[in-house]
Amino acid sequence: MLQYLFCPRFIYFENVLDIPENQGSRFKVAKGREIHKKIRKTNPEYLRTKLGVIKKESDVYLDSDSGICGIVDEILFMADGCAVPLDYKYAEFKDRIFETYHFQLVFYGKLIKENYGVPVNDGYIVYTRSKNKLVRVDLKKKDFEKLNDTIEEIDVIIKNGKYPKPTKYKKRCIDCCYKNICES
Repeated sequence: MLQYLFCPRFIYFENVLDIPENQGSRFKVAKGREIHKKIRKTNPEYLRTKLGVIKKESDVYLDSDSGICGIVDEILFMADGCAVPLDYKYAEFKDRIFETYHFQLVFYGKLIKENYGVPVNDGYIVYTRSKNKLVRVDLKKKDFEKLNDTIEEIDVIIKNGKYPKPTKYKKRCIDCCYKNICES
């Protein structure tokens, strides 16, 4: 999902042409993975009780009948019966939430709803480069509707081999692993 939101052509190159992304060699990705390992070792039983968390699960692989899957950094189970995805980002918080981050939480929210049968109304992002700042994100019904539309768009690319338009944000092309084969 993040790949599609970054640039729809990621889906085409990786899933239609079968050209691996190899994003692990990118600095931010490698650093993010390192931070995830550190978080798992540091106080793994910690619950964010001030938020109403009564239980959590970490690094949870979830899939869906709609063909989507993902690994949620943490699923927080709340005292009110809801569940909440929490995602760690190797990023600084700059007074706004990127659409890709927001949408990733919506994606995880759908997986949590379908696998646990509980409501998901919000999510959290931890910005590790801003002293682990915790930011709450509302997940609305329209977000889940947009997600379903996006899943259909991804499905069309993969099943029909449709070559999509590139991202409209040309700065993303600078650090793209496919920039040598993409004519955007």
